[in-house]
Amino acid sequence: MSRLAKKPVAVPSGVTLVATPTHIEVKGPKGALSLNVLPHIKIAVGTDKVDVAMSDDSAQARANSGTMWSLIRNAVEGVTAGFSKTLEIEGVGYRAAMEGSTLVLSLGYVEPVRFPVPQGIAISAQKNTITITGINKELVGRVASQIRGLKKPEPYKGKGIRYQGEVVKRKVGKKAVAAG
Repeated sequence: MSRLAKKPVAVPSGVTLVATPTHIEVKGPKGALSLNVLPHIKIAVGTDKVDVAMSDDSAQARANSGTMWSLIRNAVEGVTAGFSKTLEIEGVGYRAAMEGSTLVLSLGYVEPVRFPVPQGIAISAQKNTITITGINKELVGRVASQIRGLKKPEPYKGKGIRYQGEVVKRKVGKKAVAAG
């Protein structure tokens, strides 16, 4: 069993959990999330905690116990505080703007790139920063990855979209040969 899964998940006040043998509903001040219960796992919901237990002692049950514990903890954190990721755009003429529910990115292509914002995600864009927020950690990370994939940072000039704080290892370009 996972070391983390041995500990109960703390449930703050204002968050309600309803567990069935196949689903868990987590409701809080920011919204509601639904999780599928993984195989070989039993969930016990208390007043201020959730316990994750294995139904048998197989290798898959041990693996699923830690995963299920993390999914429940992330759902509880998401409905109380939410998750956010910040992307930075670097390059001359590169910028981002919101047009309704579409993120419009000028990334050096002939036409601006239009990225439709999925439901459950809020995006705010300034000149060269994009902030992605939501209650589902997996969805926030996936959307940030898709936006970054539109123009990954290149190693010579560093142009592109990167996560805030990401360090891009720079390479030395070609050098002019001295005529002599």
